[in-house]
Amino acid sequence: MALRRVLSAVRAGVPRHAPLSTVPAAREQPTAGPRAVPERGAAEASRPPVPAVDFGNAQEAYRSRRNWELVRNLLVLRLCASPALLARHEQLLCVARRLLGQRLFDKLMKMTFYGQFVAGEDQQSIRPLIQHNRAFGVGSILDYGVEEDLSPEEAEQKEMESCTSAAERDGSGTSKREKQYQAHRAFGDRRDGVISARTYFYANEAKCDGHMETFLRCIEASGGVSDDGFSAIKLTALGRPQFLLQFSDVLTKWRRFFHQMAAEQGKAELTAMDMKLEVAALQESVAKMGIASRAEIEDWFTTETLGVSGTVDLLDWSSLIDGKTKLSKHLVVPNPETGQLEPLLSRFTEEEELQMTRMLQRMDILAKKATEVGVRLMVDAEQTYFQPAISRLTLEMQRKFNVEKPLIFNTYQCYLQDAYDNVTLDVELARREGWCFGAKLVRGAYMAQERTRAAEIGYKDPINPTYEDTNAMYHRCLNYVLEELKHNAKAKVMVASHNEDTVRFTLGRMEELGLHPAERQVYFGQLLGMCDQISFPLGQAGFPVYKYMPYGPVMEVLPYLSRRALENSGIMKGAQRERQLLWQELTRRLRMGNFFYRPA
Repeated sequence: MALRRVLSAVRAGVPRHAPLSTVPAAREQPTAGPRAVPERGAAEASRPPVPAVDFGNAQEAYRSRRNWELVRNLLVLRLCASPALLARHEQLLCVARRLLGQRLFDKLMKMTFYGQFVAGEDQQSIRPLIQHNRAFGVGSILDYGVEEDLSPEEAEQKEMESCTSAAERDGSGTSKREKQYQAHRAFGDRRDGVISARTYFYANEAKCDGHMETFLRCIEASGGVSDDGFSAIKLTALGRPQFLLQFSDVLTKWRRFFHQMAAEQGKAELTAMDMKLEVAALQESVAKMGIASRAEIEDWFTTETLGVSGTVDLLDWSSLIDGKTKLSKHLVVPNPETGQLEPLLSRFTEEEELQMTRMLQRMDILAKKATEVGVRLMVDAEQTYFQPAISRLTLEMQRKFNVEKPLIFNTYQCYLQDAYDNVTLDVELARREGWCFGAKLVRGAYMAQERTRAAEIGYKDPINPTYEDTNAMYHRCLNYVLEELKHNAKAKVMVASHNEDTVRFTLGRMEELGLHPAERQVYFGQLLGMCDQISFPLGQAGFPVYKYMPYGPVMEVLPYLSRRALENSGIMKGAQRERQLLWQELTRRLRMGNFFYRPA
């Protein structure tokens, strides 16, 4: 079938790439094979303590900022906290542009919102800021922040055309995907209700090639200004989203089938990693369904494919649909509504299969370029109806490129109810197969949209019930990964959070587990223009910390700026700490007569 052939192809013939130079070479050891992880040497006993970080020291937090930058920061954050202004911000921008003209409007934006949240217009103009922040211990995650300016109607039309198959469009077939993984016109504009993530809409393959070229330039820019940078990419920019929907539907159905059989064996309440099904009982269940003969079923579960444990876990089960097995004609699952067995894999047209292959080729080109210039790739998380496929394709890239150290970082959204299962399964898979785990933990950017879509279309809400539940999930996932880092010197995690409590929790666990910042296993990340009182104290104390830095021409990043203003409004409603620290430092300098402060 098409999906299995593509996954087989993406694994085949990939050379082992040279390691990146972002971790001291003395700590690197060759991987001995599956489950082998580097040991921490005798130096662990003499390791210095984790440095203390004072997030309340305004003088140190803003040591890198000039007075006018503090004033701009205060002004922008104050405007972001005004509901009346934000409700009309698009109209106000249009009026300002008409009154001032394009040139003066651009200057106004660079003095205010653009200058606060965007690094610059192009690769050359962003260099001074990157180098300045680096001098104060803060690195960069580059992202070309340009978005296509589409009306809601245009966005809906593009989404419906790109998320349905040729058969669905010409009326010769209907989608057999579950409701969650079908395109719905009411939610065709994926920008609606999203306040922090860029959105791509598929137009054609040439447009996807253009996005890939943009990502390549971004990777080159990151490699040209630092030797330890990151670059962010989105898979919806690299191919037709129909493939992501269909693949996500396949992966979800196959996983749910496993959970159904786990429930039959009385193991429904266990976490995903603890569900271990008895092979004999599993074979009996599958035989009763009439999926295949008993002899064929016994051939699925051999010591070659599953080891000698006599049990099957979710990782074993997931491996049955990759290119190593011969199950294509048997891949059927029960429909939860009708109880009838249905084919798991849908057929693709020749053109659709070619589009799938091109998406994977673009991912491969980006990863090879990142390896060449010494930049790590962060694959951004997206909506839940795309995410299973995005995570699986990212995992395939990790298998290929994370051989010596993490080059590809997957993103885990901790507002999802299955976040802990996703993290633990991927950590275990990396252990078994001997590649290096790399993760970015975020809370998530699509909560309002996801909740509304689930309620209106009629499927289970994938989001944790409360903000407190999301915080607990974030800390649970983070704690599990930090425990892994203690025993595996090559695994790495990016703690992407503006929450000071989460950062303090991380620092406390690092102290308890003996994870020193000099080992560069735990990174921290915040958005440019936000939470400098967290980023810069961390960087100046020696912790690897990064600012997410979008760049691009003023008019082309206005959609990004609009959402950044909205995001800051939500943060400012809940906390005034950053504003208080900014005022504290600005008034201290003025009282001391330091009117023209220059960072040193």
